Amino acid sequence: MTKPTGMIPALPTPMNEDNSINYNGIGEVIDHLIGNGIETILVGGSTGEYSLMSLVERKEVIKYVCEKASGRAKVMAGTGCHRLEDTIALTKFASEAGAEWALVINPYYMQTSEQGIVDYYKAVAENSDIGIVIYHYPEATNVSLSPELLYEISEIDGVVGIKNTDDQVHTVKLLALTKDNPNFSVLTGFEHLIVPTLAIGGHGTIGVVHNLVPAEMVRLYDLIVNENNIQEAIALNKKLMPLYNAIEEEVIPGTVKAGLEALGLPGGTSRLPLVPASEAYQQKIKNLLSDVGVLKTEEVK
Repeated sequence: MTKPTGMIPALPTPMNEDNSINYNGIGEVIDHLIGNGIETILVGGSTGEYSLMSLVERKEVIKYVCEKASGRAKVMAGTGCHRLEDTIALTKFASEAGAEWALVINPYYMQTSEQGIVDYYKAVAENSDIGIVIYHYPEATNVSLSPELLYEISEIDGVVGIKNTDDQVHTVKLLALTKDNPNFSVLTGFEHLIVPTLAIGGHGTIGVVHNLVPAEMVRLYDLIVNENNIQEAIALNKKLMPLYNAIEEEVIPGTVKAGLEALGLPGGTSRLPLVPASEAYQQKIKNLLSDVGVLKTEEVK
């Protein structure tokens, strides 16, 4: 099994006015990402509103993205469910649809012991034929897994990486523990931590801003990992920081959908209880995208 690396956008799900899924819109966003150098796409993550979809919808979106990206980009599919059996079933579906990896969030609603979490990932991995990527997001789940516990999970056959949406100290410790495992990648889930994570040996990132500035994100990765040009990377990162800061000023994915629409791409509304970006924010994101240079000045007004 391969491990995921590079700049991976967490794909939002464009919606029609009646809150149904805009599949053509998803396709347009995928074309935008791949056309700007993105090599792997995450479908069915938090930004994609998976938790507000039926299981049938989750399958349909995964299948559509795999078909649309086939031969052009790899796909990671969010397959985590509350029930172990559902997680395994959705992971098998994602594999059959063509996904390369499954992103599986740790159990959190029915909280369990550390051994229960290890056994959960073991069961998913043993019943899957694609690589399993841990989704660790304690701010959202209220379940924090220590670097030592994550190291234990990383040693399970078939577990190939982690989206670690945690602070840099936690990420540094995890990198230190897993550095000798060539089959495991550490991906940060925070845009602000991209540069430090890559600079100390991290393997990539899964993020939201990537949807708006994919070419710039790919360039940032290349500067650090392939060119060892940290000074130019720092300069580019400074240019992107206002976007990092702004993307969470209001409710995600409304913010990134506003950015997509500013770029002329489909975004649409979000399903309740999520809300769309305010008019003030819509203008702000236009200005920020113009500052970065991906939106023409005349399109800002």
